[in-house]
Amino acid sequence: MKALVLFHSQEQGNTKLMAEAVAEGLKSEGAQADLFNTNDDRFVIAKFAGYDCAAFGSPDYYSYVAGGMKMFMDDHYIAAELKAVKGLKDKPYALFYSHGGGGKVKASLEDLFKRIGRKVGETVESKGKPSAAVLGKCRKLGSELAKAVKQPH
Repeated sequence: MKALVLFHSQEQGNTKLMAEAVAEGLKSEGAQADLFNTNDDRFVIAKFAGYDCAAFGSPDYYSYVAGGMKMFMDDHYIAAELKAVKGLKDKPYALFYSHGGGGKVKASLEDLFKRIGRKVGETVESKGKPSAAVLGKCRKLGSELAKAVKQPH
């Protein structure tokens, strides 16, 4: 099972810590988890078809997702609508986010990524640096995501 953990993380690295914990949960269920930070590069949408599931994480930037995450969904939408790449939809996915206060990105994150397929688990939130409890929720989320691939609904 191949899993993508696509996230955006910069200075503080809070979303990266969450992404790494989600990947740990995926790996605990036998998945190969590939981490990709959209702050480093643009994700090639054609590669997404090779994954069985995905987890997406973003910081809250003025109550919206990071630009790299939005760009991924723009690319996903265009490729899926043009049928340029097969295997982009109907995947189990999970969501997580970090914020410095407010956390209003949750609504836009959940709305934007629903095109991917079936959401697994609750969206995990971290205000500031993720606590041990938040990282535990991220590991659990990764585990739930892998189990959803093993036993699809």
